[in-house]
Amino acid sequence: MGVFCIAAILSYSDRQILSLLVDPIRADLHITDVQVSLLQGAAFSMIYAVAGVALGRAADVLPRRLVIVAGVAIWSLATIACGYAPSFGALFAARAAVGIGEAALAPAAMSIITDSFPLNRRGAGTGAFLMGMVIGGGVAITLGGFILQAAQAGALHGVPLLGALAPWRASLVILGLLGLPVAVLAATVPEPARRHLIGGTSDRPAPFRDAAGRLAALWPTLAPLYAAMGLASLCDFAILNWLPTFLTRRFSVSVAEIGVVLGGVVIVGGIAGSFGVGLIGDRMAASGGGSSRLRLAVGTMVLGIVSTLFIVAPSPAVVFAFAGLWIFASTTGQALGLTVLQELAPGDARGLSVSLASLINIGIGLALGAALPALILEHVLRSSTAVGAAITIVALPCAVMALLLYRVALAEARKIDRT
Repeated sequence: MGVFCIAAILSYSDRQILSLLVDPIRADLHITDVQVSLLQGAAFSMIYAVAGVALGRAADVLPRRLVIVAGVAIWSLATIACGYAPSFGALFAARAAVGIGEAALAPAAMSIITDSFPLNRRGAGTGAFLMGMVIGGGVAITLGGFILQAAQAGALHGVPLLGALAPWRASLVILGLLGLPVAVLAATVPEPARRHLIGGTSDRPAPFRDAAGRLAALWPTLAPLYAAMGLASLCDFAILNWLPTFLTRRFSVSVAEIGVVLGGVVIVGGIAGSFGVGLIGDRMAASGGGSSRLRLAVGTMVLGIVSTLFIVAPSPAVVFAFAGLWIFASTTGQALGLTVLQELAPGDARGLSVSLASLINIGIGLALGAALPALILEHVLRSSTAVGAAITIVALPCAVMALLLYRVALAEARKIDRT
């Protein structure tokens, strides 16, 4: 779990770092907010969506440890390439390669976690893994802000490979280099025996058609669950990708302050919503069945709806508080939803089931979450300072729909528990 947590931190750091570099990238490459949103979203999510299902299937039929090692190595090298990209097109291609590598992590890691923990501990295991992802979002902001500030102050002058780079480029190269030792570390993870296979005790994985068919039979529960997590993910990316820009343009908050404070509230909210709520969910599952975990997802999403009202935030302190509250609510739903998903899916379809969740969360959530606020800014509000309004216009209705869908998934999962 420690290795997975480190890999998840690295994954989300590399994924989210661009949110802190919007204005430097725009100025250096002479591109628009919409083009930056494509780098944050579509460049990553399109290839992630295409590669994710194949890599999820790979996690069901190949040694999962090796799938993770390859993924970490690919996205780390691609992040380094982002730092040296000379143009918008080259940076777009490098971000796409980051998406290929990162698509390998969640399906393989979640499959190993489910086979390594009993029912009454899976929520904590899943929460610890997702905690790393949320911490990664905070680390990207905090560490990225520190590196950016240090580079701007000349601290990297004369350092090989970094000294001659623009500060935003140096930030990307440093994060990429940090990932290479993690790929080696991932090779030490033990490979547990697969349990609850479609074919019973057979060591041979079920054919893809059988795995997909078993998941299709669970669709009344999985469809609303996937949709709820996808909408919450859309809100995640709309908020985290554009909140630093909102704080700098609306309140003139420095990059260093954003890095420290926003990174901190994201980390605290994420830990509480993933690992903390995961422990509570395990206790509820022990007495009320696995579906009872989703009651917590429904309850916390009510808080999440309130926290999308950035349009009325009068100060940076309120913006930071809303961000922490949203991350808590969203991470709670993701952690508990993925735990329920893994408990419903058979052992040789778990990678596929998680890859479908990632396909929706990233393929739709990141692409739309990053792009919609920019499109609303440029074509509806027509104001570069109305970032808070653009975030709320996107996030509020999505949070309401996520709440309703979690309730539907809860009702359907209860039917499965009864049978």
